[in-house]
Amino acid sequence: MSWNFFWRNVSLIGTRYFVLALIAFLIFYIIWKRRFFYRKIQQKFPRSKDIIREMLYSASTIAIFSSISLLAINYEPIARHTWFYRDIHQYGWLYYFLAFPLMMFVHDTYFYFTHRLMHHKALFKWFHLVHHQSTNPSPWAAYAFHPLEAVVEIGVLFVFLFCFPVHKTHLMIFFLFMIVYNVYGHLGYELYPKGFSRSRIGKWINTSINHNQHHQYFKGNYGLYFLFWDRMLGTIRSDYEERFEEVAGRSVRE
Repeated sequence: MSWNFFWRNVSLIGTRYFVLALIAFLIFYIIWKRRFFYRKIQQKFPRSKDIIREMLYSASTIAIFSSISLLAINYEPIARHTWFYRDIHQYGWLYYFLAFPLMMFVHDTYFYFTHRLMHHKALFKWFHLVHHQSTNPSPWAAYAFHPLEAVVEIGVLFVFLFCFPVHKTHLMIFFLFMIVYNVYGHLGYELYPKGFSRSRIGKWINTSINHNQHHQYFKGNYGLYFLFWDRMLGTIRSDYEERFEEVAGRSVRE
């Protein structure tokens, strides 16, 4: 294993997370805070001490993600048993592009069921309570995990590596997409338009309002990218669509 790889990983994961979260925070919480306030899901801002806590736990999560990635990809006793590959032509371009929707489905499924498991009363305070201290989350809550939860979250990397071929750029691009959508999910503002949650496609897509409800009420709405599992297993909140229409339907004058 290489410490250079570790610090490069810390730099990559940390930089893209803090840059994306900072941009979102500056736009919606500092520069145009009042301009877009009508789109603020909960009509109040999180306390400064909550934002600081989110940032500190995010830094811890980045270190954990980087360490476990080092073990999974660079530690030979583990790496030699994975499907990790570096030459795209080994499996071809068709597979390369088809792997992305597969990764999304697998991650969404992994997240839904581990998320529900961490809500079990025997596990919640040890794994998930830290994340739920953000009842009115900001973009900095996206990685604000207890170290035990951070290990669970990065566990999807092992699912990828041991279940199907993944190229190094699959991981780079997919986890970039993941953090973009995760920051949006914790943004505290809704960006999708009114009617989206009831549209043919939108009814299956997770939204910032959907996840904000989960933080506010602790029950229901367990999905990450999609709402397939929530809808099929009856865990979507009954007031979700009404809440979405209320927030997305607000006008600037309100």
